Amino acid sequence: MFKMFGAGGTKCPRCGHRGGSAAGYCEGCGLTSGTPRSEPVLRENRWIPAADELAVYFGVRELSGIFTKTLRVPATTRAYILQGDVATEVPQGEYELEGFFQRLNNLLRDQHGEILVTRTTPLPVEFDFADLPTAEHLNVAARFTVGIKVEHVPAFAQHFMTAPGTVTTRHLQELLAASVRQIAAEFIGARSLRDMSTNPDLRLQLDERLQAGLRLRLADFGLAAVQVETLALRHDKFDGNRARVGSLWLVADERHAELEHRKHLDELYDDEEWQAIAREEQQVRSAYRRAEVKQDAAVDNAELALREGERMQALRARQIDLYARIVESRTRRQAIDRGAAATAAELEQELAGKAAAQGDEAAQWEHVRRLAQIRMRTEMEVAQQEAVEDRALAKQRFTHRLHLQQIRNQMEQALAIEDEAQRRAQSKRLQEAELAAQQREAELEAGQHAARAQGVALANSARQREAERVQELEEELHLARKRELARGTAGQDAEAVARLEELRRNGAGAEAIAQHEKLLRTIAADGVAQRQANAVTLEAEEQRLALKQREHEAQWQRELRKLEHERDERYARAKAEYDTLIAQQEHAATLARIDIERIGAIGNLSDTGKVALAPTANAQALAQLLKVQTQATMNADQLQALAGVVAAENSVSPMEAMRLAQQSVADERAHADAQQDKDRQHQLELLKLQNATHANALSSQMQLGVGVAQAGAPVHHHHSPAQQGARACVNGHPVPADKPDAKFCAECGVPLQR
Repeated sequence: MFKMFGAGGTKCPRCGHRGGSAAGYCEGCGLTSGTPRSEPVLRENRWIPAADELAVYFGVRELSGIFTKTLRVPATTRAYILQGDVATEVPQGEYELEGFFQRLNNLLRDQHGEILVTRTTPLPVEFDFADLPTAEHLNVAARFTVGIKVEHVPAFAQHFMTAPGTVTTRHLQELLAASVRQIAAEFIGARSLRDMSTNPDLRLQLDERLQAGLRLRLADFGLAAVQVETLALRHDKFDGNRARVGSLWLVADERHAELEHRKHLDELYDDEEWQAIAREEQQVRSAYRRAEVKQDAAVDNAELALREGERMQALRARQIDLYARIVESRTRRQAIDRGAAATAAELEQELAGKAAAQGDEAAQWEHVRRLAQIRMRTEMEVAQQEAVEDRALAKQRFTHRLHLQQIRNQMEQALAIEDEAQRRAQSKRLQEAELAAQQREAELEAGQHAARAQGVALANSARQREAERVQELEEELHLARKRELARGTAGQDAEAVARLEELRRNGAGAEAIAQHEKLLRTIAADGVAQRQANAVTLEAEEQRLALKQREHEAQWQRELRKLEHERDERYARAKAEYDTLIAQQEHAATLARIDIERIGAIGNLSDTGKVALAPTANAQALAQLLKVQTQATMNADQLQALAGVVAAENSVSPMEAMRLAQQSVADERAHADAQQDKDRQHQLELLKLQNATHANALSSQMQLGVGVAQAGAPVHHHHSPAQQGARACVNGHPVPADKPDAKFCAECGVPLQR
């Protein structure tokens, strides 16, 4: 099961032996190299995880090697032994060597195995979020506890047990924080603060939503969220200077359970503040609608929609909830009582603008319900696609964070290696793996932006399909009105027949009755013909409308399936690339481990074996080193004999070899003497140059002092050698006549002026 056995060269946490075998196991006790320290599990042989550990997993070379002491499995522990693809649970109790394999006779004692130690009760993991917005954009602080346990051992082993280690609450918080936040934000963002304050089942609904969402996301990784508890859910009101005015505990512990939430809410906000909050909510929803219309033309708005994807999802969930309330309401009053007055008014206004003729209130409300159903269906389709996209992205991020945690654990193990070269090689490989993981994270971010852009395109297509459905509804209602008119014509015929019966009862004349009967027959014939024509026309229009609806719906479903297929292909390709990256890293780790083990094995061989197995370049240097080491231990006779052997191999006499050696020594001495002469000459030149520079500096200082002295002293006329025609330096030293072209004074070394 383990793909990488950790870093060799570390001290075994079980027996203290240093180093590891070629297979990645400790040579002393057979424990997997790189196993983290755990005194109760490894030394005392009492399989129980720590208080903050969900699972502990390690491997042994031979399964019988776990019985250094009596094996104890406490009642609060679930232990599994994996051999191949089969996971065998070890029941609680105490075991000796023979009794253990007699009770679990499907295990092979001489084969390697991986041990998984987990707990029977779920591990509580706490999450705390401070800025979850409601439907009115008021921040709510939430604190949850999620109970995590290992549900499916093979899936857990496939994703987590790639190297020996542990899964702690810190690891689970890092892995699940994004998913828990997203689910909680969607739930809270779809509800207003007033709705939550008056909802007695708020805690149960939030717990169920979190548990269902996490169970669905963790099922592929062998984990399960079996218990979710909302510890606190509160809203803090601040003034303009960010000073806290008060807190409303929507869900809290027993100390706050008896608060009258609605009364406390009215104390925090007055009617004007609630009206301002409602106006802000309506403005945000209107701005969201306008942004949706402009997304195709404005790239900035599209980027804004990408950054605010989580908030838009909450707004969409709020819209779905409001439409569902309208659909479930039988009357307008029920919809208003359910808090969907604004949405109902919006739909009624849209209906009033489109409808040419108004019916009674029941027909109007039925029309509003149908419009709400169409809107809700559109929002549900978009929300379902985005939910599938979010689950796939969450799965990728979960896998990526798990891989980063494994790399960090391996880097911590590599730092414990005592061999400097091996530690550097292992650290370099892990750093390269971490850089590759960071590049993978950037690719995930780019993929998420592409998915958000595709979600925007899907939302636009859904809006177009919604407009088509509304148009189809209008046509359907138009046909229904035509049928009502046809029924009205039939009613007029019935009224004419009733008029004839009245004439007969009143004793009218035969001629009047005959004329009326003739008129009735004519009207009946025309009505029958007209009704038949209208029926044929209505039937044809209904068939055409039904066919158009089926075609449009089939086309829309094909587009949805196409998008799903493209998304599946994209994620399959990303998964294949990720698996390839993992395989390459594992292959590099295997090659590095093989090289390290090969170097160690060569180091334990004899000199002949080292020369034979080392690479060509290293073998030549190693052979030369061994030759020098061997010659260093020889005496004079052995060296003379070796010289004779070399001379014989090269067809050179001993005298000639001695002469060549002496000549080589003389050449080396001459070369060394020449080098020394060059160095001495170079030092002399540097010394002369330094003296000249020093003399120039002294002469400049002397001239400056003489000039200052002459400026305040009487002038004495005397004739220097220079004035008498002979050249001299500035210090008065004469220049020899035999060297008229000299550039420096022979006595003091200063430059001569021409």
